[in-house]
Amino acid sequence: VALAIAAAAGSLPAAIAQTESKARWDLTQLMQDLRQVKTARGRFVERRYLAILNTPLESSGILVYIAPGRLEKHMLLPRQESLTLDGDTLLIEDKETGQRRRVVLQEQPVVRAFVESIRATLAGDLQTLNRFYEVSLEGDASQWRLRLKPTEPRMREVASEIRVSGNGTWVGVIEILDAGGDRSVMTITRDAA
Repeated sequence: VALAIAAAAGSLPAAIAQTESKARWDLTQLMQDLRQVKTARGRFVERRYLAILNTPLESSGILVYIAPGRLEKHMLLPRQESLTLDGDTLLIEDKETGQRRRVVLQEQPVVRAFVESIRATLAGDLQTLNRFYEVSLEGDASQWRLRLKPTEPRMREVASEIRVSGNGTWVGVIEILDAGGDRSVMTITRDAA
């Protein structure tokens, strides 16, 4: 009995520290944790649920994030297209036709708000998220969800809410609820390559 009490007493400080750590976990801590990620790579499957269609439209490919501001989305199916965000410039390349289009985010406020919902989350940049969204957090470090509600009128005409879910420092699901009732859900899994 004495041995069991001693063992329990020895593990008590660790249990208290773990409980205190969970109690302190909040939006600020999540952003600090996400800022520590310098690169991430994953496979995505994106499904668009449209009221006019019986089945969702599906695309898939690879996502790459390089801190602090580079984001690449390489769609492989149903067609090959790449979106590369570097700083304030978005480059869209249709791999099948060879067409390229460059978008300057400062000139496209709605596109910028969408982009920042993902990039600022990955970068742990709460200041930028707060510029475009009302931000709230649900869950804990092992399973969390950010709810981003647009604050700008033009953005609210396009999307009512963006939900970003993850565990630890991995962003696993990005869901966009369109103002008109449609939605898209992107599921991201870690890529070993």
